[in-house]
Amino acid sequence: MREREDEWTGLMRSAISGDDAAYHRLLKAVTPVLRAAARRGLTRAGQPADQSEDIVQDILLAVHLKRHTWDANAPFAPWLFAIARNKLIDALRRRGRRVFVNIDDFAETLPGEAAAETVPASEVEVQLLSLPARQRDVLQSIAVDSASIKDTAKKFAMSEGAVRVALHRGLARLTARLRGQ
Repeated sequence: MREREDEWTGLMRSAISGDDAAYHRLLKAVTPVLRAAARRGLTRAGQPADQSEDIVQDILLAVHLKRHTWDANAPFAPWLFAIARNKLIDALRRRGRRVFVNIDDFAETLPGEAAAETVPASEVEVQLLSLPARQRDVLQSIAVDSASIKDTAKKFAMSEGAVRVALHRGLARLTARLRGQ
């Protein structure tokens, strides 16, 4: 372990001095270790381990972009693993708390295909008409016409953020109204 850390530190020092071959060897050496660490971190967090490659790429990119901040008098491994830990935490925060369950495990207990329950178009129109104009237009565009947020923003000369807010508020208002019926 200590030999590996010393080797990495030496390779990073050479890389900082401009040795591209040493930098390449360093990245090849740390990648499997980072991949294993990312898999362990995802597994501990209840996330699928197959998502680790994105995190490894984020770590390697951060190392590349921040390599000038590494203190050449300090060991390389603690600096690397601090970046790795932070990138793993960032990835988990972006994903939120999700639990993945393989649906194949429940295939026997799931009912067969049920007929889709549909709401008559006239009822959809009545509910949409009960909304303020901006929310109605956004909901009509996204939920009924299947337009993207980006296209809806262009169509109504709104920012994408404003479209998301109008969509959220419209859906919340409809949900509250339908629960109250």
